[in-house]
Amino acid sequence: MAEYKGIHGTKVQDYTTDPDNPITGQVWYNETANTLKFQFETTTGAWSTGGSLNTARTSAAGSGIQTAALGFGGSTPPVSALTEAYNGTSWTEVNDLNTARNFLGGAGTQTSALGFGGNGNKAVTESYNGTNWTEVGDLNTGRDQLGSCGAANTSALGFGGQGPITGKTESWNGSAWTEVGDLNLAREALGGTGIATAALAISGSADPGLTPNVELWNDSSWTEVANVNTQRLRVAGVGTTTSALAFGGGPPNTAVTEEWNGSAWTEVADLSTARNALAGVGTTAAALAFGGNSPSPTAATEEWNTGLPVGAWSTGGSLNTARNNLGGTGTQTAGLAVGGESPSGNHADTELYDGSAWTEVNNLNTAKALLGATGTQTASLAFGGQYPGGSFTATTENWNGTSWTEVADLNTARRVMGSAGTNTSALSIAGYNNGPPVARAEVESWNGSAWTEIADLNTARYALAGAGTNNTGAIAFGGISPAADPTDQKAQTESWNGSSWTEVNDLTIATQQLAGNGNEDSALAFGGETPAAAVTANTQSWNGISWTNVGNLNTARNVLAGAGTTTAGLAFGGSTPTNSAATEEWSNISFTTKTVSTD
Repeated sequence: MAEYKGIHGTKVQDYTTDPDNPITGQVWYNETANTLKFQFETTTGAWSTGGSLNTARTSAAGSGIQTAALGFGGSTPPVSALTEAYNGTSWTEVNDLNTARNFLGGAGTQTSALGFGGNGNKAVTESYNGTNWTEVGDLNTGRDQLGSCGAANTSALGFGGQGPITGKTESWNGSAWTEVGDLNLAREALGGTGIATAALAISGSADPGLTPNVELWNDSSWTEVANVNTQRLRVAGVGTTTSALAFGGGPPNTAVTEEWNGSAWTEVADLSTARNALAGVGTTAAALAFGGNSPSPTAATEEWNTGLPVGAWSTGGSLNTARNNLGGTGTQTAGLAVGGESPSGNHADTELYDGSAWTEVNNLNTAKALLGATGTQTASLAFGGQYPGGSFTATTENWNGTSWTEVADLNTARRVMGSAGTNTSALSIAGYNNGPPVARAEVESWNGSAWTEIADLNTARYALAGAGTNNTGAIAFGGISPAADPTDQKAQTESWNGSSWTEVNDLTIATQQLAGNGNEDSALAFGGETPAAAVTANTQSWNGISWTNVGNLNTARNVLAGAGTTTAGLAFGGSTPTNSAATEEWSNISFTTKTVSTD
């Protein structure tokens, strides 16, 4: 137990399985697995949405040069010679390969990019000089579905592949390919990546099938190292300045991403889109995943952000009254749960969360559900919604820290709207009003005494969520539109700058009946219902530009509420599908369970 001896101030606990919500520093013995484990904090990276390829494709290759990333070849279908360059924001079509092909290798050096091999066991190699592709020296062994990566400043590696399945490795010296040491395990459809001092050959298919095997190239030979956790073929790989990533692959299509730290693989944040036969490429500024089958050819591009806290939800104190379609709002020091409904009817109940438990405080003056709620620097508001019996309301109530007071009504009675608070105002966003459920785009702003109609959303919708993101800004996201199709969930996100709404990057998953909260730097979207009518635990983080999938809720649910305080983000209530009292607290810290050596 040498490693355990370094963990101080802890007590070992016995469990038949791992505890549901271990805390940082907790040490326990899993009796079923016969292992000693402990929980510790980590920070890792996450994927965010980048600009899409101009042409969806699968089985393409990628290569990084000093100033851009390239994606080339693949199947659109048919087999393609298309080349696109990524500038950090968007892809631009540049000059094509001379030979159309898929299942080729790609590698970047300090001075150029290379594309080599491909379907039909091609040996053709082409070099990109920043403008055009030129045919250079062929591979010694033609093949497709090979692994590839940049190795040193001016060199590249191609290894494995089929035609038939091979372990042959070739090294590019800037002018020609030379056969060097074979892989220990011959295989095809493998991934490859270069890191600062070595290269990795990752998983793939060997005789008789998939292998998790990973080998490391030390500039002269291959050595078997720790396997990936998920074996797969057509996996993509890319090296960063500090580590390597392996992501995607199949079968079946997967979003699993693993990170190499020099000795072992750890699962980190998944791709937003599960896919195989994708491409990966690294530049000096980023790592990219693009294209692939998901299950049809896709143009989706994702960017890997390193060193970001992924975050996690932990269990907090339960509401005293389980309910759904409630409102949530945060003050400087606490969260409020307001109204809602349960089998007993609509509620006026208000509960206050102090960081550990909910306490019942003074009720709303009028019971209602499907309401909006949000906070400003000086107050919390509950507005709109539906009374018992089904009529809509424009009533607004103000919380002064002790009780609710009725104040000026909304200009338009409505329910299932989004809401967001800034330092200076509160926003009531879209929803729908009396009569047939027709989605609305109207937005109203609270100035401390009255509601004023301001600029409409670009997309009318209801069952959406909103969050304040900085002193004066807010975002609105998700929802349904039009009301005639309750499965038409939206992924659209719109950003408020104090005077108008602008469409920005979508949610990674179209969702309605979700909740959100925000702070100065970011926002969260969580829970809700996806187009497949599936209640979800999905959580996404907004960084001011795009959404990234982060740690899921512990309990999937819709029609829930969210609130933010200065110290925490909260998710509470909702349907699972039964009414829930569960509360979860968001921390920007990721937690990892580690098995401790008992040697």
